[in-house]
Amino acid sequence: MAVLQTLKNMFMFGADHIDEVIVPAPPTVYSIHPLTITDLKEVLRLNIRCFRQGDNYTKHTFDYLLNEPRTLSYSIKSERGDIVAFAFVMINDNGAAHLTTIGVAPEHRRRRLAAMLLEHLERALRKRDVSTMMLEVRVGNTAAQELYRQAGYFTVQRVIKYYTNGEDCFLMMKSLAT
Repeated sequence: MAVLQTLKNMFMFGADHIDEVIVPAPPTVYSIHPLTITDLKEVLRLNIRCFRQGDNYTKHTFDYLLNEPRTLSYSIKSERGDIVAFAFVMINDNGAAHLTTIGVAPEHRRRRLAAMLLEHLERALRKRDVSTMMLEVRVGNTAAQELYRQAGYFTVQRVIKYYTNGEDCFLMMKSLAT
């Protein structure tokens, strides 16, 4: 039985936080920082908390992204130095970029942290002459869709059964040309 539980724990990283009660964090000052491989464990823990519906990235995926030269990754840290938000974007060879994931700790939501990360990523991409950013968002995630619309993203396609639970997504894009 212990072997079965060990295997379950390997694949259900962070499952002990499933019944977490979310209490808004006290006001704090935030700062944006590049992510490095030393942030891997903290990003993994936060990823599980951000994406309760599943489709969480694995340790292997984050390890790849943090070591891939075409990936830009940033975190937002609180005054205490805790990572409270993260974003990863991959730059394609065709002059476009793909926002692969963006997450904000539940207790730090509704503070424009995702918008701050998007703006920071877009500035960094423009400096690299990237002309377009694309992303996928769950059809049911209307809050994220509104964030992206306010940031200038347009829905270009509905992708049927994109997520592992069968939910559709919207493909959204934005021109970064100035």
